[in-house]
Amino acid sequence: MNPSPLLQGPILPTLLRLAVPNVFAMVAATAVGIGETLYVGLLGKTALAAMALVFPFVMLMQMFSSGAMGGGVSSAISRALGAGQPERARALAVHALCIGTGLGLFFAVFLWTAGPLLYRLLGGSGEVLVQARLYGLWVIGAVPAIWLFNTLISLVRGSGDMRVPSAAVLGVSLVQIATGATLGLGLAGAPRLGMAGVALGQAIAYWLAAGVLWGYVRSRQARVQLQLRGVALQWPLFQDILRVGALACLSPLVSVGTVLVMTSLVAAHGNEALAGYGIGARLEFLLVPIAFGVGVAAVPMVGMAVGARDIVRARRVAWTAGAVSATLLGVIGLVVVLAPDAWAGWFTRDAGVLAHARSYLRSAGAGFPFLGLGATLYFAAQGAGNVTAPVAAAVFRFLFVLIAGSALGAGAPTWMLFSVVGGAMVLYGLLTALGVRLSQWGPRLPVPAAPGLSRPS
Repeated sequence: MNPSPLLQGPILPTLLRLAVPNVFAMVAATAVGIGETLYVGLLGKTALAAMALVFPFVMLMQMFSSGAMGGGVSSAISRALGAGQPERARALAVHALCIGTGLGLFFAVFLWTAGPLLYRLLGGSGEVLVQARLYGLWVIGAVPAIWLFNTLISLVRGSGDMRVPSAAVLGVSLVQIATGATLGLGLAGAPRLGMAGVALGQAIAYWLAAGVLWGYVRSRQARVQLQLRGVALQWPLFQDILRVGALACLSPLVSVGTVLVMTSLVAAHGNEALAGYGIGARLEFLLVPIAFGVGVAAVPMVGMAVGARDIVRARRVAWTAGAVSATLLGVIGLVVVLAPDAWAGWFTRDAGVLAHARSYLRSAGAGFPFLGLGATLYFAAQGAGNVTAPVAAAVFRFLFVLIAGSALGAGAPTWMLFSVVGGAMVLYGLLTALGVRLSQWGPRLPVPAAPGLSRPS
């Protein structure tokens, strides 16, 4: 691959060319979230509340495998290509496959054993807990496939190819929403499986998509071809991925922890409050992939610039991407602040649930542009191989919610709890921007040739 367009082309047009297919694919993924919530809403308030308990863990798998560890994979490969080391990039692809497969199996076993306890700790009880356990049990089948799918996508993104990953995300989204609705609601003569059917739709979609991607990365069409033979596993190559990906995993972990803290506080107000919060918080989770669409476009541009030691360009790419993302999410935030039913009204007509959803959106919407800025700079920092500042900002966001939420207590009005969420987004965006501005990029991030690599056969 000739990396010159990413290294030498005008920043904003190049960034937008890479970002547009990503954002388009993320809109499709957002449609899946909207569609799932719509047909789960047809199953009743209990099903909506059950999904609110399980959904953070499902999204955590996506964020770990794609935005965190996947970012480490893309970063390592793009820096190797920027430094003119394609053999190292091919070897990194094999090491990334080992990491993604191992972690997918680990988390599947963990959620299978610990899931019911986690749902109970979040405040689930009675029929809500029964539905959450049923949904969680079946959705675990998708976890290894999610990790494999997102690892393979990250290999391709690291090479600067955004079209194939975007097409893969679009495909998996269409299959998931069609299969989940059919099995969940019993459409077209299929059995009505309820929450189990919704989960099965996700598992089927991701296993199919992972198989298709596997064939692509093994073919000569891939810019970085996955060749399993002739590459010796070495710790320095694992380390090149893990020093970014492992630390980056803290960011989605504390992000989900932030939601879990708020979920436990809101759950004390009853199922109506929990369902309303779930509708509002789902929008926040679905905004992150939009920032992701811009951020992952920045990863290979920043990574190749850092690999080529053009640190000035790497930083310009980061700030440009952050501004684009903040603008996009800012527009969405303005809409839901002024017209919260534009989102909440899709999912329920229950007056109590709608009241809580409106309250959340009006309180948190003003923080959306800061969320976009922070999330996209997090991805840009992955490309540079230095995610310390964005991860620290995410930790501060979690601590703010934990301390402020605990001080208010579960007895506080829900609008006060939701205002804490909005304030935490503003804090996260500002701290991330400051941290990235002060972080060192480049000189301490050497890209040596991998020692002792065998040539792929």
